Amino acid sequence: MIQLEKFDKTFYSELINSIKNAKDLMQFGGPEFSFPLTEKQIDKTLSDENRIAFRVANSSDGNTIGHCEIYFNDNSAKLGRILIMDENQRGKGIGEQMVILLLEFILKNRKERNIELNVFDFNIGAIKCYEKVGFTINPDKKLIREVDGETWTAFNMVLNLEDWKN
Repeated sequence: MIQLEKFDKTFYSELINSIKNAKDLMQFGGPEFSFPLTEKQIDKTLSDENRIAFRVANSSDGNTIGHCEIYFNDNSAKLGRILIMDENQRGKGIGEQMVILLLEFILKNRKERNIELNVFDFNIGAIKCYEKVGFTINPDKKLIREVDGETWTAFNMVLNLEDWKN
């Protein structure tokens, strides 16, 4: 089992150390960051009052498993920067637990009911995870990113919390 905790400066180094290269950073944080990730970049993004960042911890031993964020804007909430730091822990349902905890947080604490996220098309495991929770691909919205001379396409996925909780 996992739990969400407030992400603060105590955990910056764990996050920074888990991002190994520019491609990993783009996949995690999008174009707002540049490699290598620094405390200054994290401070800047977290200074936005519309963003809430969480440390994902193992409920039994308190160890950090990952990181995730919610960004609120225009009556919607965007899930993002979802990362399971230890690659050996991926593919075991932790991502699904993380997304469910984020959705439950929004249900209990906020009024937003339209939820979205972006995911690169090659990240099949993440896409399957989000679909399992109830997200669907929004065919009307795609993002293109240039990364190290490659063109990456991100799908936009959406979920309505009212439908989801029922």
